Amino acid sequence: MTPDTIMAIGSRALEMTLALAAPLLLAALLTGVLVGAFQAATSINEMTLSFIPKLVAISVTIAIVGPWMLKTLIGYTRELIMSIPGLVN
Repeated sequence: MTPDTIMAIGSRALEMTLALAAPLLLAALLTGVLVGAFQAATSINEMTLSFIPKLVAISVTIAIVGPWMLKTLIGYTRELIMSIPGLVN
C-alpha cells in the first residue's frame, strides 16, 4: 500500500463525509437563519426557540434525503471492500 493509495482513500472518505453531511448542515443553516431573522424582527431573544425548528428541519431532511444517503454510503462501502484485494498486493 503506497502513500498515494492511502491519500486517495482518505480523500474519497472526506468527500463522502462532506456529501452525506451537506444536506443536514444546509437544512440546519437555513432554518437557523430564518429563525434568527424572525427573532431579530420580533425582538424575541429566546435561545431555545431555534432548537425545535432545526430538529424538525433535520428530521424532514433525513426522511427525504435518507434513502439517497444510505445508497451512497452502501455504494462507497462496497467499493472500498471490493478494493481490498488490490490494496494488499
